[in-house]
Amino acid sequence: MQGNEYSAKDIVVLSGPQGVRKRPAMYIGSTGSGGFLHLLYEVLDNAIDEATAGFADKIVIRLSKEDNSDVAEVNDNGRGIPVDIIPKVGKPALEVIMTSLHSGGKFENKAYKVSGGLHGVGLTVVNSLSEYTEVTVKRDGKVHRQRFSRGAVTSELEAIGTAPENESGTTIKFKPDIEIFSARSFDTIELTERLRDLSFLNPGINITLIDERDGEHKVKEYFSKSGMPDFINYLKNGKEEVTKPIVIKKQTDTVRVEIAAQYVNSYSEELLSFVNNIKTTEGGTHVTGFHSALTRAITNYMQKNKRNGKDNGTNVEGEDTREGLVVIISIMMQNPEFEGQTKEKLGNPSIKTVVENTTYNELSKYFEETPAEVAKIIAKVMAAADARESARRARELARKKSMFEGAVLPGKLADCTESDPEKSEIFIVEGESAAGSSKQARDRFTQAILPLKGKILNVEKATEEKIFGNAELHTMVTAFGAGIKESFNAEGLRYKRIILLTDADVDGSHIRTLLLTFFYRYLRPLIEKGNIYIGQPPLYKVTKGRETKYAYSDAQLNEIMKAYDGKATVQRYKGLGEMNPDQLWETTMDPKHRVLKKITIGDTEMANTMFTILMGLDVEQRRRFLEEHSTEVKFLDV
Repeated sequence: MQGNEYSAKDIVVLSGPQGVRKRPAMYIGSTGSGGFLHLLYEVLDNAIDEATAGFADKIVIRLSKEDNSDVAEVNDNGRGIPVDIIPKVGKPALEVIMTSLHSGGKFENKAYKVSGGLHGVGLTVVNSLSEYTEVTVKRDGKVHRQRFSRGAVTSELEAIGTAPENESGTTIKFKPDIEIFSARSFDTIELTERLRDLSFLNPGINITLIDERDGEHKVKEYFSKSGMPDFINYLKNGKEEVTKPIVIKKQTDTVRVEIAAQYVNSYSEELLSFVNNIKTTEGGTHVTGFHSALTRAITNYMQKNKRNGKDNGTNVEGEDTREGLVVIISIMMQNPEFEGQTKEKLGNPSIKTVVENTTYNELSKYFEETPAEVAKIIAKVMAAADARESARRARELARKKSMFEGAVLPGKLADCTESDPEKSEIFIVEGESAAGSSKQARDRFTQAILPLKGKILNVEKATEEKIFGNAELHTMVTAFGAGIKESFNAEGLRYKRIILLTDADVDGSHIRTLLLTFFYRYLRPLIEKGNIYIGQPPLYKVTKGRETKYAYSDAQLNEIMKAYDGKATVQRYKGLGEMNPDQLWETTMDPKHRVLKKITIGDTEMANTMFTILMGLDVEQRRRFLEEHSTEVKFLDV
């Protein structure tokens, strides 16, 4: 049978760089912006490992641009990559590290006691996926340089000069390969967040970011003197303190545990976790160990002091002890087992025990020594437990009424006929007038319309009992079909795109902000998975004779009026209900012509702070923020 032959001649063996280029996502997660930035992180992590080992205290990252694509250079003043010959292979150590997978000095915990780079593939991957890589090493009084391209050596290692006395270090410059990546630039927001985290996790190390990509010389410096206390102070910015910060430190021969925690006036936990300076966004055994110890320490203290919560019929659970907790967990250890090359989750079972025992012992001691502080913690935990029970009762009532879960969809939902979520979208509109125009304008096969009545509840100021009992929020969650918070299940989502379509005025902006607050706090996976969009209705209709154009901004209006020599009729749309259905379809709902803005989360810490300040309980803090930043307003609808 033709095409069915299969023999040894069909087996292809790819060398290290060839394999990386053939399947780059296996090593860096994706070939989009995330993978593009991951190359820089691989180089940066090596510099940080050198600093963590005590051999470097300065790191400089320089970003530039060549041929409309970003170039990065990372310099550290560490020991410098070895350049002597490895006897077994007869090649310089630098060349082997840059061209051979699973090579490096981090396997036997001699050159590095702990490190973020463990698999020995980082620099080889960077080299393999870069148009060019140039490595300059200061070591043993000399300056060496070697160049590479797409995993291959393009120049032999050579000594190019004499290093100043007592100076050493490594500089790696690379340009990600446009044959591999769809992205062309490094995500500055995510990068600055990473550098900021590293400065807190490594006190005393100077990290400098120089950005020359737009022709200017922009410099940002990151430095922390105290480390974790500075980090917790930064992370809780904008939140009213309930307790003083708790700092836990424990060092063994193979593991260092460092934790900073503080309770604030908030309804959710904010946790960041790191292993060997790598952010573990999906947590892992170290986070599980901390949560177990926190719950055990608090409930044991309450039972010991007859405050177990059963007097009022409420039992304390783990989630109650974490409400309003801001916490950072940093582990330094040998041989961490990450899930995947991108290191998003820690898997070492033994670390759970280490973190749990350390946290429990230190918290128990802290509780005995600070009765005033522990009283505040217990009061916070009991309030959370009571609110959880009230929310549970509200959810049960909602289920009975088929408002929250079940097959009954909201009566005011004008659903689409398409049942495939990938082909369906829902517009959230304000008021009956906008709903009427939208229902007439839509494509009934793929577009659903859900009108809201007025402004929804501000969830940043409300308890879960009020949130789960709110009819408008129930209506939305039921229509989406994916549940909420802990019960969220993406497989039940009925629409690929959820589009917020509000009026282009102050009230519309406020409603949109309230919705985004709800999504961020209670349906965050929808944002993380790219399901939330903002529709962009036009601000103006410009008519001259039989010709009509639409302007989505004042600048666009000025361009149109200039083209018409100022002789045209301008209509300012203040609401979607003022637009005819055909105009609404043409400008805002037609997938071929509309403009949608996808909502993403860049800087998580900054997002948390902004929601707390702008939507939270502290009016005075919000007033100060608005006064300080009033000059930055670019558009104010009056």
